Amino acid sequence: MADPQSKPEPKPQITFEEFAKVDLRAARILEAVDHPGADRLFKLRVDDGSGTPRQVCAGIRGHYRAEDLVGRTIIIVANLAPRVIRGEESRGMLLAASEPPGDGGTERRVILLTTAADIAPGSIVS
Repeated sequence: MADPQSKPEPKPQITFEEFAKVDLRAARILEAVDHPGADRLFKLRVDDGSGTPRQVCAGIRGHYRAEDLVGRTIIIVANLAPRVIRGEESRGMLLAASEPPGDGGTERRVILLTTAADIAPGSIVS
């Protein structure tokens, strides 16, 4: 039986107007390489449909292999302010689902949110 305290805490309620500010887009992973300064991060170069690839740093390295990510269409937050993560600029955030650690200290699973069918990079997610 799972520990009831391991359930994630709900976040504060937001308005529809606040949610509408989030720009969710489909993006295709063009390249995935190990982040030089962090053992849990990948540097992803993604096609977001803008014509200029963007870099997104993602903490999924222990859950995926770089070569398995290339070509996948993921969902990103496209309008998140850029942030430097361990010396590398990240211009967005990929979306993933994860479960809390299981009983016995098993590591949590992290599952990328992807599209069910092929769709052009830059497509709006709503």
